[in-house]
Amino acid sequence: MADPLSAALDVQRRALEEMQEAGETVQVLDERLETMADVEVGQTPADVVYEENKLELLHYDPEAAGIDVPEDEREDVPILIVYALINKPYILDLQPNRSVVRRLLEAGHDVYLIDWNEPSRLDQHLTLEDYVDRYIDNCVDVVRERSSQGAINILGYCMGGTMSVMYSALHPAKVNTLGLMATGLYFEESGGVLERWGDEEYYDPQNVIETFGNVPSEFLDEGFALMDPVDNYVTKYVRFAENIDNEDFVKNFARMEQWLEEGVDVAGATYAQFLEDIYQGNKLYENELYLGNQHVDIGNIDMPVLQIVGEYDHLVPPSASKPFNDVIPSEDTGIIEYSTGHVGMAVSSSTHEDVWPQVAEWFSERSQVAVGEDEAESVDSQDTEATEPEDAEVDTTEGSPDVATVDGIGPTYAQRLREAGIQTVEDLAESDPETVAEVAEAPAGRVEDWFGALE
Repeated sequence: MADPLSAALDVQRRALEEMQEAGETVQVLDERLETMADVEVGQTPADVVYEENKLELLHYDPEAAGIDVPEDEREDVPILIVYALINKPYILDLQPNRSVVRRLLEAGHDVYLIDWNEPSRLDQHLTLEDYVDRYIDNCVDVVRERSSQGAINILGYCMGGTMSVMYSALHPAKVNTLGLMATGLYFEESGGVLERWGDEEYYDPQNVIETFGNVPSEFLDEGFALMDPVDNYVTKYVRFAENIDNEDFVKNFARMEQWLEEGVDVAGATYAQFLEDIYQGNKLYENELYLGNQHVDIGNIDMPVLQIVGEYDHLVPPSASKPFNDVIPSEDTGIIEYSTGHVGMAVSSSTHEDVWPQVAEWFSERSQVAVGEDEAESVDSQDTEATEPEDAEVDTTEGSPDVATVDGIGPTYAQRLREAGIQTVEDLAESDPETVAEVAEAPAGRVEDWFGALE
C-alpha cells in the first residue's frame, strides 16, 4: 500500500503533466487557427469567358496551372461542368491534389465550368426553364463556338446533373457525352432521406418561398447537416481535436469548413419547381416533365451516359440515380459506383486515384469517336441540321449577307433572330439593341459587340 504522501505527490505530478499538455495544445491550436485562416481554395487559374446575369463561365488554363500536356494528347471536344445551384463550385477544385478540374486537365481535356454565384432578390422568379434552356444553352453555345465543335461533353454534379439531363433531352444535338456525378434522377421510394423529408404529405416548398423569396443558404445547410447530426455536430470536431498536430489534416479540414460556410441562396421559383416536379412528382424519370411549353423528352437522350455514384451517399443514394439508365434509349451507358459519400466523390484522395482517371478516359474515348465522325462538319452546319428543316431558306435582301455572318452571332442566336424577322445584316443594322437583345435572349454587352462589328 502506497503511503499517503507518495500518492498525493503522484496526483500532483499527473495534474502538472496534464496542465503542460493542455498548454502545449493551446499553443498548437493557436498555430493551427492561423493555418486555417490562410488556406486557399479554387487555385487552378481560369478566365471568365462569358457572363450573364450573375453567372460566370470559367475556362481553365492548364499552362498557367503548370500542367504540361503534349499537343497530340489534348482533346478537341471540351467538357463543360454544370455545378449545382447550392454552394460554391470550388469543391471541384478544393486543392491541387484533390481537384476534379485538375484531373481532367491533366488528362488533356479542355475544361469549362459554370459558376452560378448568388441570386439577388430580383432573381427569385427564375425558373428551371431559365437556368436550363437559357443560361446553360447560352454557355454551351459559347463553348461550342470557342472550340469549333458541334457537340460538347457535359459533366453535371448533383442538382447540376439533373439540370444537365434536362438540357440533354432538350438539345441532344449539342451534347456529345453526358457525365452525371451524384445526380438525383429517380424518386420513388429510392431510400433517400431528402425524398422522405420532401414528401408532399409533409412539406410544401411554396411556404418557404412565400416567406423568404429566395431560399436562404442557412436554411438548406441546416437541413443537410441534420441528415447526419452526430457526424456533423460532434464526430468531425472530435476528429479535428485528435489530429490537431497534423498540419495537412487541419488544412483539409479548414478548406471543407470554408466551403460549407459559403453557401449560396437558391432562386425561389426554381427551388419550388425542383421539389414539386422532381422530388415529389418524379416527373423527369416518368418522362412527364415540361419546362414552359417544352416537353423534356428523355427519349432524346441517346448520347453516351456515365453515372458516377457514391455507395455511402446519404444525400443522393445510388438507388436515386442508377435506375435512370434503364429508361433512356442510349446504347452506351455506364455506372461507376465507389465506396465514398456525396462530397467525398469530389475530394476523397482515393477517388482521385481510382475514379477520376476512369472518368477522364471515358470522356477521351468518346470524344475521339466524335471528332473522327464529325471532323468534316462545322459547328454551324451541325446546329442548322438540328434546328432547321433541310429545305429551309433564309430570305436575304439582295446584297446583304445573312445575320449569321456578323462576328459573334452563333447559330443559336442567328436562328432566334431570323425567327423574329431579323434575317440579314441590314435587318440587324436597322434594329435597336434592346429589341435584338430581347428576341435573341442575349446579354446586352454581347449585342453591343454585334452592333460594334457592323461599324
